[in-house]
Amino acid sequence: MTEFDESTLTKGQLRKLNALRKSVGDEVGTRAFAEWLASQDTAKGKQDGNAAMIVDTLWPMVQDGTLAIPRGGYRIRRGRGRIIVEPAKP
Repeated sequence: MTEFDESTLTKGQLRKLNALRKSVGDEVGTRAFAEWLASQDTAKGKQDGNAAMIVDTLWPMVQDGTLAIPRGGYRIRRGRGRIIVEPAKP
């Protein structure tokens, strides 16, 4: 059985743990949660490919000074056959 510290869990993780313990018992629920938590930790290392591509494309322009991103940033979305870039609204 994999050990974990309950004080470091998020609110959602605690809810999942308590629900599992209630439904299948303390020992089995704790073991199932530990397996689920171990599988979730490996998924955190994955990076969004689209976000990485945007960063790789824009970062050289930011460093050159040809592109300035103001405070608040921009919102990028798809349009019909084009990309729409607009200032982000708070």
